[in-house]
Amino acid sequence: MSRWRWPILLLAALGLSSQAREPTRWPPPLLPAAQQADAIHVYKTQRKMDLLRGGRVIATYRIVLGGAPIGHKRQQGDQRTPEGDYRITYRNDRSRFHLSLRVSYPNEADRRQAVARGVDPGGDIMIHGATPPGSQSDWTEGCIAVTNAEIEAIWQRVPVGTPIRITP
Repeated sequence: MSRWRWPILLLAALGLSSQAREPTRWPPPLLPAAQQADAIHVYKTQRKMDLLRGGRVIATYRIVLGGAPIGHKRQQGDQRTPEGDYRITYRNDRSRFHLSLRVSYPNEADRRQAVARGVDPGGDIMIHGATPPGSQSDWTEGCIAVTNAEIEAIWQRVPVGTPIRITP
């Protein structure tokens, strides 16, 4: 047996042949419109997020939140997740949290209350990955986090412009 035959056999056995493979698409593409969510509902107390289409739940996810999740976000650094009606405004496929979807916080009312109190309302609220599977510990700075596999599935169903309602 030639000295090059055994590495080739080993690679083939591991499924790592040198033959061309279909590349994995990154980021995962959006599903057809009929399979996309047209609304997101987040229930902070229940640590649950529903994706909806036509008023029907099409997917449900366990979520983790910020380190101080009770109450509406009022300022930068309070580790709260905002409450109210927002939209998804951006899809970041280069997120340090695997993938992320930006929530339109702060809105005009959030900015007004922050100015009245002389504080920065904060921002960069996202739905993102990086939560270890099975984790129930709140660890974000106010974002909504799921596992990497879950954010990939959410990513495929949530286009920019999707409304998101976050409730206590």
